[in-house]
Amino acid sequence: MANRQLETYDVIVVGSGASGGWVAKVLCEKGARVLMLEAGPPRFPERDFTEHLWPYRLRFRGFGDTKTFLEKQPVQRLCDACDEYTHHFFVDDTEHPYTSDPDKPFMWIRGRQVGGKSLLWGRVSYRYSDFEFQAASRDGYGENWPITYREVEPYYDRIESYIGVSGSREGLPHFPDGKFLPPMRLSCGEVYARNIVAREFGWRLMPDRSANLTVPLNGRPACHYCEQCHRGCFTASYFNSPAVTLPDAARTGRFTLVSDAVVSHLVMNDQGRASGVVFLDRQTRAERQARSRVVVLAASALESTRILMNSRSSRFPQGVGGSSGVLGHYLMDHFTLESASGIIPSLKSSRRQPVGRPMGFIIPKYTNADPRFPDKRFLRGYYLAGDSRQQLYEHAFALRGFGRELREKIRQEIPYMFTIYAQGEPLPRYENYVALDSDAKDAWGIPVLRFHASYGENELAMAKGMREKLGEIVDALKLENRSPLPERLSIFGKNIHEAGTARMGNDPKKSVVNRFNQVHDAPNVFVTDGACFVTQGCYEPTLTIMALSARAADYIASEYLRKQI
Repeated sequence: MANRQLETYDVIVVGSGASGGWVAKVLCEKGARVLMLEAGPPRFPERDFTEHLWPYRLRFRGFGDTKTFLEKQPVQRLCDACDEYTHHFFVDDTEHPYTSDPDKPFMWIRGRQVGGKSLLWGRVSYRYSDFEFQAASRDGYGENWPITYREVEPYYDRIESYIGVSGSREGLPHFPDGKFLPPMRLSCGEVYARNIVAREFGWRLMPDRSANLTVPLNGRPACHYCEQCHRGCFTASYFNSPAVTLPDAARTGRFTLVSDAVVSHLVMNDQGRASGVVFLDRQTRAERQARSRVVVLAASALESTRILMNSRSSRFPQGVGGSSGVLGHYLMDHFTLESASGIIPSLKSSRRQPVGRPMGFIIPKYTNADPRFPDKRFLRGYYLAGDSRQQLYEHAFALRGFGRELREKIRQEIPYMFTIYAQGEPLPRYENYVALDSDAKDAWGIPVLRFHASYGENELAMAKGMREKLGEIVDALKLENRSPLPERLSIFGKNIHEAGTARMGNDPKKSVVNRFNQVHDAPNVFVTDGACFVTQGCYEPTLTIMALSARAADYIASEYLRKQI
C-alpha cells in the first residue's frame, strides 16, 4: 500500500457489502477509479464456506466450542446463524466492544469480511412503498423521506433484474411487485394455511420474495435448495457482493480492493471537504492514509455513523454531519414476536413431501395499510411470515428403537409443522441514539459506540396486536401440540436491520444527508447504507439499501463528471 498512499482516487468506498458493492460497480462502470476499503479479511469458498459439510467433519460436530463462544463471541453467538459452521463470519466481540445503558441492552451482530453481512443475510427482498417513504403524510408522525416510491422504482427494477429475486406478482399497492424470477412454490401446509387465512381474515399468504435464483441468471446457476445459505454458497445462487457486484467492478480495471483496512475517520480540509480517510491495518495496527476526491461510507449503518462521529475537528466539533444535532439519533431496528407453531393434524402422512427451499411464506402488512384493517391502538403496522414442512428428522430423533423397527415407526405418521412469527415497524424516535464512548476503545484504539435505545409505547401496543393476530391464526388453523404464544419482544438489535442515525432530508437542520445521500456539511461525502433511513417500515431494508446505493452512485458519477462535487 506504500506506493498507493499518495495516489488520489476518484472515489473511496468504505465497506464491501450490499451497499458498497453496488456503489463500486456503478461508479467503475461509469469510468471512475475506485478504492474500496474493507475492515475484514477476504473469504475463500474452498476454505470458508461450509454449506455442504457434514457434522462429523467438524471438531465439535456442529455444536461449537462453547468455551470459545463464551469468551470470544458472547454477543455474536446469540444470533441463530452463528454456530460452529459459521462463527468465522462473525466478529470477535473482545476486539469489537460496545457499551449500552444497563437497563437498555442492545444486540449488535456484525460481520467484517469482504462481502460483509451479504454473505449471511436472510435474502428476503421487499420493496418499500409510499406507505414507508411517505408514512408521515398518512398518520402525521415524524418526517417523510425526501423521495417517493416513483423515484426509487427504476432502481428497484435494476437491482432485482440483475441480482435475481424470486417472487409472485400480487398487485397489492402496499406491497409493490417487482421484476421477479419464478416464485418458489408453497408447501402443502402453506397452501392449507393460505386458503384459511384468505377465508377467515381476508389476507393473502404468498411465497416469500428472496434473492435466491430459481432459474439461471447472468452465468449463475439456480439454487439447489440445500437450505444452508448462511454458511456460504459455492454456486453463488443467492446474491452476495463478492460473487456478483465486486467482480463486475474488478472487470473494469478501475477497481482496487484493500482488505483488513479498519477506517478510523475522514480527513477533512480547510474548505470542509474530505480529502481521504485514515485507516489501520487490521493485523499490524499500522496507521495509513488514502486519498480521493469523493468518499462514500457504506460500512453498515452504525459503523458509518461511528466514522462520521469520530471525524472531529475545530470545524466539525460533533463530527462530520453533526451540525444538525441529529447525527446518531433516530436509531431503528425491527422487533419480532417469535414464534407460534403447531402440528397440522390433517397433513400427517407416511409419505414425505419432496419440498426443500431456502425460504417460506409471507403475509404482507395489512393492518393500518389496507383501509379495511385499521388498528387505532398504534401507528404503522407489521407483517407475518414463517414456513410449514414435515418434521422428519425432529420426529425421528424423538423416537426410540433400532433398524427396521425404528424406520417403520418414523414412516407411520410424519408430522407436518406450521410456524409463524410477526415483525413490526419501529417508530423513529430522537431518544433512541448512539454516541461515542470516550472511555472505551476497540482493538485498534478507535472509540466505540454507546447505545441508548429501547422500545416505546407504540411498539409495545403493536406487539399486543401482533400477539393477538398470531393467536387468531393458530386457532383458525386448528393446530395441535401448539407452542405457547410468545410473550416478549426480541432484544433491540436482534433482527440485524439497524437503520437511521444519519437520516435523509431536505432540511440540513433536521437531517444529515440530502435526497442523494450527500452529507449536508461535506458535499463530497456520501452515506449509502441503512444509516440514511428516515423510517424503516416493517420490511427488511437490504433491497432498498441497494437501490439507494445505485441511485447515489449515478448521482456521484453525473455530478463528478460535471466537476460539481
